[in-house]
Amino acid sequence: MVTGTEQKVSLTRYAWLSIGTAIVTIALKLVAYLLTGSVGLLSDAAESVVNLVAAIIALIALIVAARPADANHHYGHGKAEYFSAGAEGLMIFVAAAVILVSAVQRFITPVPLERIGIGLVISSGATALNGAVGMLLIRVGRRRRSATLTADGKHLITDVWTSAGVLVGVLLVGVTGWERLDPLVAALVGLNILVAGGRMVAQSARALLDEALDEADLRKVITVLDRFRGTEVDFHGLQTRQSGQHRFVSVHVLVPGEWTVRRGHDLVEEVEEQIRAALPDSTVFTHMEPREDPRAYDDYAYDGHAG
Repeated sequence: MVTGTEQKVSLTRYAWLSIGTAIVTIALKLVAYLLTGSVGLLSDAAESVVNLVAAIIALIALIVAARPADANHHYGHGKAEYFSAGAEGLMIFVAAAVILVSAVQRFITPVPLERIGIGLVISSGATALNGAVGMLLIRVGRRRRSATLTADGKHLITDVWTSAGVLVGVLLVGVTGWERLDPLVAALVGLNILVAGGRMVAQSARALLDEALDEADLRKVITVLDRFRGTEVDFHGLQTRQSGQHRFVSVHVLVPGEWTVRRGHDLVEEVEEQIRAALPDSTVFTHMEPREDPRAYDDYAYDGHAG
């Protein structure tokens, strides 16, 4: 049986793949820039440097997130992934700033481009590589609920769109001879990736604020609880959150006051077991209360979605 920690550790190989991809694409894009002199291609290479730094951050975050709970971190280290995702969003801001500054400078002082054909071929190869790896990281990240891999994949896909815009701009410069089109396209791409970076930072911030599980996962929990509801058993105070790949569920179980401790304990053990089966990599907390006691209903200002 593969443990949650082993699964997290295995994700680091995808971070290494991202690092290797970034190194290759930086080299290809720099060659394309040196051949053409295009500020758009230079900006594209600059973003790939950001990709490399982001991939290294992702690797560190996955290693930290894989650590088990300890005396100082009772709920594990899963939130390290959200810091990584936020950092990647901030790195996109840096890339956008570099692109915009370079674009303004080249717009003021345009420079003729050279050997556009070979430069476009080399840069297109780098873009295709980024696209393939980016889609892989997003698919694995979503399947394994890894915020780090998902963010890294989205970062690479953002780079693909950036590169596509730059390639079109450089191609149009070659066709029209209008040299200022190169920095103009670069500036538009820079503004576009600012939006992408903002979305990534906002998503990480929501996760760090202990955002509840999504509707699909919440529905799985409620489906389990509904199996046990009856004239004697009910639930309330359902609270959920996610920390990296791990999910946490807390719910209060209402039972008749005359039940024995053993009978109540048997019930909550079965409830917890079925929730864990429906939500792998989850920790479930239950609190048993007598349903006749009014105090049992005054636990939270927000009573979750248990009822």
